[in-house]
Parts: sequence; structure tokens; C-alpha cells
Amino acid sequence: MKRAAVIGSPVAHSKSPLIHGAWLKQYGIHGGYTRVEVQPDALPAFLDRIRGGEFVGCNVTMPLKAHIARHVDEVLPAARVLGSVNTVWRGDAGRLIATSTDGEGFVGHLDLAAPGWRDGDGGVLVLGAGGAARAIVDALLRTGAGDIAVTNRTVARADELAALFAGKVAVKDWVGRGSNLGATSLLINTTSLGMTGQPPLEMPLDGLAGNAIVADIVYAPLKTNLLAEAEARGLQAVDGLGMLLHQAVPGFERFFGVRPQVHDELRDIVLGAGS
Repeated sequence: MKRAAVIGSPVAHSKSPLIHGAWLKQYGIHGGYTRVEVQPDALPAFLDRIRGGEFVGCNVTMPLKAHIARHVDEVLPAARVLGSVNTVWRGDAGRLIATSTDGEGFVGHLDLAAPGWRDGDGGVLVLGAGGAARAIVDALLRTGAGDIAVTNRTVARADELAALFAGKVAVKDWVGRGSNLGATSLLINTTSLGMTGQPPLEMPLDGLAGNAIVADIVYAPLKTNLLAEAEARGLQAVDGLGMLLHQAVPGFERFFGVRPQVHDELRDIVLGAGS
């Protein structure tokens, strides 16, 4: 039986077993997926368990995402650029391969939820400059998207993100983030602002064109104040749960040999377990 896992500390909150478990059942695969609590100093020992065949691979959550690369045999370009890994699998001869699927998951959900987003003639404004922002910017650039700008409360973090992409990303002032939005066709919140237990995100949307898309990677609550305001203005709103589901697709395919589909029943399963 093929077995995979999600590793990190803490890991009890992870929704990955729900997602992968649902797919295993749907596709009739004799396999398993579990949570394993792993601290950074125990990471090499766990990876040896994958090399030895106990697991076919793993998903990775905090605080391990930045530690994995030095312990595997190959790091694919997305993870190499970002310095962060969320998926590891055993390749030929027990070689461990690592990548990041967060950006791919965001774009995959955007393609499904807002299929015309690539046709927008405006730019992209990303709120935040953390790991998720980096993954999303990287994925957008790989799709050919241009005119991407990022804004962050700490300017130095935004500058670091822009530097990763060699002049392809502009940095905008956080204080003035709500101004000059007329040329923005896609607004993406990657910060924790607006998440349950966090301060609200104050982001005026009145400057956006009527055909703009507003996306939030927060999924607790599913409809953030940002998305509620976008809908009230008649704008297309894209929630954060889809990114969580779509980022799991490439890993499941690597682990179990089937590329799964994200469907409404899967959303219901995750939402029913609490977000």
C-alpha cells in the first residue's frame, strides 16, 4: 500500500489528510495519508523513511518549508527560486525530489473560478510579500502575466520579493495602496489580514474597474471582508479555499499516480470539517 504524509510542527490542523483521503476513496486507490509531527532536527531521519520506501512522499508545512532543500537530491525551479518546499516525493533509485505547488495551486484555482482572468488588459497588484506572495508572483510570471506590482507593510520585504524576479515586479507604497487602481485587473491579498483572529484588511476598492477580479488566499473565514466588499461592488471574488485544494493536486499525482480533480464535494468535505 502506498502511503504519504504531511509533516510539520504543529501539524494537527492540516487539512491535507481530508483532501488526499477523499481522493483516495474517490479513485479507489489502496493507499493512505497521515499527519506526522516532525521538528527541523528530525527532518533528515524522516526523509530517510521516504528513501527507504515507508512513504512515497510528503507534503510540508511550517516550520520545515525552508529546511527541506538541503536534505533532498533535486529541487525543481519553482522551489529553488522561492527557497521554500511544500511537496517531496521519491523518484528513481530512491532519489528525493522537491518542489513548491502553492503558486500552481493559486493559478489552477484562478483558471477555474475566473476563467477570463488572463484576458484582462490591466495589471496585477499583490498585497503582501511573504512566502505565498512569492509563490503566486512566480506562478503568474510563468503564465506570461506582466505588469505585476507588490505592496507590503514592511517595504524591505517587498523589495526582497521584487529582487527575486530581476526587475519584473514593481513595488508600490503600502499607505497609498488604494490609489491608482484603475489599471489593476487582478487584486490578490496574500497577507493574513482579514483572517479569523487577525486584524481586518483595510483596502478601498472604489478605484477598481467594474471587470476587475479580487482574490484572497485566506479561507478562514471563507468570505473575508475584502471579498464581501468586492461582491457588493459587483466585482468577481475568488476565495482562498480553492488554492488550498488545487495546490494538493500535483502532490497527489506524484504520490499515487492519478491526477485528481477538484470538485464541489471536496470543498464541502473540507468546509464541513471546519476551516
